[in-house]
Order: sequence, then structure tokens, then C-alpha cells
Amino acid sequence: MAQSAKSKRAKRPAPRTIGPVADLEQHLPSEWWRKLFNALYVKTDGDVVENSENTSRDIDFLIAASGLEKSHDVLDLCCGQGRHSLELARRGYRKVTGVDRSRYLIRLAKKRAQAEGLNVLFKEGDARNPRLPENSFDVVCIMGNSFGYFSNQTDDEKVLAAVAKMLRPSGQLVLDITDGAYMAEHFERRSWEWIDAHQFVCRERSLSSDGDRLISREVIVHDELGVIADQFYAERLYTRETIGKLLEKLGFRNFRDHGSTESVSDREQDLGMMARRILLTADAPVKPARKAKGAMQRLDVTVLLGDPRLPDQVKRGGTFNPEDLETVKRLKEALAELPGYQFRYLDNHKTLPRDLAELQTDLVFNLCDEGFNNDPFKELHVPAMLEMLGLQYTGGAPAALAACYDKGLVRAAAMTLDVPVPLETYVRPGDQGATLPSVFPALLKPNVGDSSEGITKDAVVTDETALIDYLEKLRAAFPRRPVLVQEYLTGPEYSVGMIGNPGQGLRTLPILEVDYSKLDPSLPKILGYESKWEPDSPYWTQIRYLEADLSDILQQQLIEHSSRLFERLGCRDYARFDFRADARGEIKLLEVNPNPGWCWDGKFNLMAGFAGIRYSEMLAQVLGAAVERLGVVERPVQVERTEKRDPAKEPMKVAAAKAEKAPVKKAEKKPEKQPAKKAAQKAKKAAKKKSAARLKQVA
Repeated sequence: MAQSAKSKRAKRPAPRTIGPVADLEQHLPSEWWRKLFNALYVKTDGDVVENSENTSRDIDFLIAASGLEKSHDVLDLCCGQGRHSLELARRGYRKVTGVDRSRYLIRLAKKRAQAEGLNVLFKEGDARNPRLPENSFDVVCIMGNSFGYFSNQTDDEKVLAAVAKMLRPSGQLVLDITDGAYMAEHFERRSWEWIDAHQFVCRERSLSSDGDRLISREVIVHDELGVIADQFYAERLYTRETIGKLLEKLGFRNFRDHGSTESVSDREQDLGMMARRILLTADAPVKPARKAKGAMQRLDVTVLLGDPRLPDQVKRGGTFNPEDLETVKRLKEALAELPGYQFRYLDNHKTLPRDLAELQTDLVFNLCDEGFNNDPFKELHVPAMLEMLGLQYTGGAPAALAACYDKGLVRAAAMTLDVPVPLETYVRPGDQGATLPSVFPALLKPNVGDSSEGITKDAVVTDETALIDYLEKLRAAFPRRPVLVQEYLTGPEYSVGMIGNPGQGLRTLPILEVDYSKLDPSLPKILGYESKWEPDSPYWTQIRYLEADLSDILQQQLIEHSSRLFERLGCRDYARFDFRADARGEIKLLEVNPNPGWCWDGKFNLMAGFAGIRYSEMLAQVLGAAVERLGVVERPVQVERTEKRDPAKEPMKVAAAKAEKAPVKKAEKKPEKQPAKKAAQKAKKAAKKKSAARLKQVA
């Protein structure tokens, strides 16, 4: 038994390390903070950031320096695992909110609050745009050296600008950051320490080429598993003078320096950036008096849908069914709940090119995943039309949809990003001499397609005869499509949902796991055509979807893979990534969905439900991501003004009216000079007509 366990461990692939490096800065990821703050962080830095004495002293300072009262609203920005928020709650502060970008740390904070029965609101969010109301906090604190992580100082300015907006006019900022002047002179270039009974961390540090940041590298080693992480991070070294100037630039007032503090450590070894910190406070900027805001128009949103009048080869029976119409009905009910928007719907594809050419709208909500004329091969034609007409829209651009429609292209992109993929063979249409794989079981599916077309229970084959039979069926059903013969993955299956955009906050929904435990054992465990389109099938009735119970490392790995693919493939606003483990437990990419299913009972909404997000709220978040990306803004309501009658001016008006009606000789009529704005509008209208004519020809 012991020998077997050892051999299993030996087979486990060891994570890579890049070995010795001459220049740490060359290996520093610009957004290192996206993946560093996980379970390993809590271990490597736990001697300081999990030390109750440090937390208690920090809160003593916060209360004393800001005059914090129990009735005050407090925001703990970049709250990490929530240690300061939770300590405030323990001391009786009931209006505490904690925000952090790390999903892992926010979940840990929520678990701890629940375990202690503490009332703290924890939210995942980007410090540059926390999505919290303006003028809503009396105190915003950034504690525990959580400021200065961005590679560009303008991002630090964005954080402080966001703080300024959220603070009430009498509010205060409390800042606890590393003492940059001290650290530049006293940082340890190399160190190592045990972090528990089985793991130790080796660190090396150097200043950036401009001297403004301290760059660190950590290699974490397990005594049996070897290197488990090799990671780089950096922090900007603000001095009292430079942080003071930055706060002044952003309008903060009455900057106060409260001296320095030093952290204590359970291990009493390398304190790193927490060795010496400076404690500062500043009053909120004076906010200019706002002009009374008139009524604002709701954003006009046009929703594009499939055409229920036309055949649809993907749907059951080749047509829209009652469940499809119910899905549209629920969508409209959910969108009707959203304030700030007014919706109209376009689903008649016969007139769609003309309707779009004449359309005046703020935003198009592109939910036409059926494709133009309900042709799945023309899904990308819909955003292409919108691009030609200059209409702003949600979701992926034509290039992203085209790339993700081709499973072979997605696989190639994933491999360049070190995302594991299944073994597979590409069989060209009509290729009778293709070398077919001899490893079974195998899964066959069309290389291009959507909605699980061609993937049925018979797509899983266990021998060469079954493989050739199903290959011929696919060729007959989809004669011009290549076929993939793929290794059949038998392990757990997961989906990762994301909302947002890189650089503006990309949020991950709770990961979903497909539960096949109730499925008839004689059926292959796959999510094929039957699971999406046949309500009477056991694949529809016996498969369940649960929130995944994954280790922190696996969860972080899936999120990292999905984030890379989101950006590389050009996804926008929302996307879904499907993965499945092989028999050895290695999780591999199945497919990428740049405009994933939006229906109320689909995977994406189920994942939102795991986070307590209602269907209408999920749709609002997708719209919000597009609005933010495109910079769509509300417009004031145009009020028609009626001129008061002045009897004294009536004769003059009559004379003016007569003069307007008087005939003018052609020779005397001079052409008016057209204002530039009018000319631009005319040119735009002409271009739109031209595009519409082209679209009509295509249609």
C-alpha cells in the first residue's frame, strides 16, 4: 500500500520554477495581484496578517485617529480576509463594509463572519471602481499595506479618486502603507523561513529600475511535493512626501502624519513590506456644489432575439417550442424590473437589416444566439451588421464569435496559454484516409458548431466500429464540417462564468459542477444535445447542477485559465468556460462560450444564483459591463418650452410669417451655410443608408 501511494505521488506533475533570474523586474507580471491572494498568501504572510495583536493595534489607531463612532458607515477597502472589518464588528460597529478583489479572501471573510455571527457586508470588487454609492461612507480605510500594487501610478490615483467620491463631505481617509523611504534602504535582499511543518518560502528582492517599487519573488517549497509556487509581486514605495503630494493632487485636505508602526510576527523572521509602516489620515475633498439635476432619460436598449416565425434547425423539431417562448417571456419580465432602462425588442429577421438601419438607440442587447435567420453559422453576422451601422452592443465582436465557434482554434489558443486540453484528432471533411485514434473511449463532435449540435449519447464510442459508424453519421448530417475525435474525459465537469471586462473589473461567479449521480448508469455522462433540447430525455430530467466544492488551488487555477482565455479570445462583458477532468484528475478545457446562454434556467444564471444574484440582477450586470466599456451615459430629458404670448409682438410675428411665405426668385435665393454639426449628421445618415443597402443585398 505504501509503495503504491509513493508511486502515485511520483507521477504528479511538479509545478514549474524558472530557476535563477538576473533581473526580477523582467519576470514581474503587470497584474500580479490577480492571482497572488489565495490560500498560500494566508500561509506565507499569516505570521503578520493573521496576528491578532497586529489587527487589534491597527483598529485602536483607526478609531483614535478618525474619531470613529458606532453610528458611522465604514468601508474597509482592499480588506483581504476581513481581519480589520471583523475586529470592528467585534467592537460593536454595525455599519461595516469590506471590499476586496480576491474571491478567495472574500469567501474566507464571509465564512469567518458567519462562524462568529458578525454582521459585516463583504463584497468582491476592484478598488479603482468598487461600484458603491457616492457620499455613502464616513470613513474609508486602506489598512495593512494594501495600497500601491498597480504597475502604473495612475491606477493608484483612480483608487483615491474612487475613495473621494464615496466619502461624505465630512468623511476621512485612513491610510496604512509601507514606509517607502525606510524600505528602500533596509529591505532584505534574500531570506527564507518555514511557514508550517512541511513548507518553507525563499524570498529575493530588488528595487525596480526607476527605484520607485520594491520587487519581490517567493519560491514556496513543500518537503514532499517540491516547488509548489514561484511568484513575483511588487509595491510602490511611497514616502510621506510623495503620498502627501498625491493626496493633495486628488483634493484631499488636512493631511496628517501619525508616525510609524512596526508589525509583530508569530515567526519573528522576515517581515517584508510590513516591517515598518506609516499611518496617515486626510479629510475628504471639498465637493463642488452640483447643479440641480433634471430628470434623466432612461437608457434606450434594443434587445435582439432569434426569430420565432422562422425554422430553427438546432431546436427540437426544427422550430421554436413552448419552452422557448416561455424563456423569452421570462426574459422580458426580468428586464422590466430594471430601473434606468427602457427596452424594445427586435425578432423579425425578415426586416432586421432595415430595422437596424433606421434604429436610434443607446445600446443593443445582443441575445440573438440563434444567429441571423436562425442560422447558427450566422451568429457572428448579427454583431457584424451592428458594427457596419455603428450601433453599440453587448457581448463578443464578430472575430471573437468566429474564433470560439471553431473548437480547433480555441484548443490552439489554449495551448499557447498553458491551459490543458484533451487529446484529439482533426478529421477533414471527406478524408477517407485519416489516421483514427485507437484509444477508447473517445468522443466525436463537429469541429464547428454550437448548442451541442451533433453531440448525442452515441457520440461516446468504445471501439473502432462504433467510431467509424458515428463518424459517418456526422458526415451525413454535417457534410462540410470537420470532425474532432477527442479523448473522452470521465472526471468531474465544471463551468466558470465571468462578467465584466479586463482592466475594468472581471468578476467570477461561483463555479458550477455538473452532477451526473442520478443519471441512468447505462448512459455516457455528457452534456449533449439531449440535455439542452429534449425535455423528456433523462439527460434533461436526471442531471443536476451544483456549486462546485473545489480546493482553493484548483478554484484559483480554473479562474486563472478562464481569465487568460477571456482576454486572449477577445470576449467582452460576459463569457462561460467549460472544463472537465480526465481519469487522473487533470482538469482540461472543453469549450469557450463568448456569448453564453442567457436563459433563466441556463448554467450562467444558475451560477449567478449560487452567489445570491437574481435573474434580473445578472442581466443588469451584463448590461452594466457593456455600458461601462462603451461609456454610455444617461441624457437629460428634453423639455419642450412653450413661448408666452405677448400681444405687443403679434403684429411683428404676422409680418415675419408673411415674409417667409412670399415667393423668392431663384436668382435671388442664396444657399444657406450649413452648420458643421448638421453636415456631420447628414453624412452619418448617408453612410447608414449605404450600409443598409449593402445589408439588404447580403440578406
